[in-house]
Amino acid sequence: MAKKILQRRRARRNRPSLWHRTRTNFLTGLVIVAPVTLTIWVIWTAINFIDARVVPFVPDAYNPATYLGKNIAGFGVVIFLLFTAGVGALTKGLFGRQLVRWGESLFDRTPVVRSIYTAVKQIVETVLKQSGGSFQKACLIEYPRRGLWAVAFVSTETGGEIPAKAGRSEMVSVFLPTTPNPTSGFLLFVPRGDVVLLDMSVEEAAKLVISAGLVVPPTAEEIAAGRRPAPAPARPAAPRRVTAAK
Repeated sequence: MAKKILQRRRARRNRPSLWHRTRTNFLTGLVIVAPVTLTIWVIWTAINFIDARVVPFVPDAYNPATYLGKNIAGFGVVIFLLFTAGVGALTKGLFGRQLVRWGESLFDRTPVVRSIYTAVKQIVETVLKQSGGSFQKACLIEYPRRGLWAVAFVSTETGGEIPAKAGRSEMVSVFLPTTPNPTSGFLLFVPRGDVVLLDMSVEEAAKLVISAGLVVPPTAEEIAAGRRPAPAPARPAAPRRVTAAK
């Protein structure tokens, strides 16, 4: 009898406290609620931003708020999409192309506007380009010194005078993102032999960077075996160098 009482007391002492269980449940729920809430907030903010700037240009006769007595969320987004699609359809014709050329020539003759328009146009064309504008592969480079490895993205083959000035026959342009904001980083020109290509996709490498190494994609062997990736060893061996294909 006394032995059972002692076992019950030990079980009570080993059982997590109410505060510990509440904290664990809160963190578990936060992992689920935070991404959903943030996504909804970003979408809702974008809708309100577009509505606030597009709806005032819509005539009252075509604005549903005139008849319903309240604004309809997303109406400005629909108008913006229709207007953008209409502009795209117009520029496909001869008259539209001539109009675009005339507008671009007008911007080119304006000193300050020319720089802004050219920069914005190049950025938009790069982002929306279907081929050749995205990163090719995820890779590893030794940065900021030998023996330390960083995840980067292969952008393109380095052309122009840079390889010749650097005394290298083949170089690749590599974007090294920062954590946890991968939209900022460094443009590095690295010799091809110093680039270690990774099997993971660009999206998986981006998740690895954003999560500060907490989200590690599984290897091909682990996916085939249906296992989750094993924890990283304390002292990982240096990765094998792989020469990128031309």
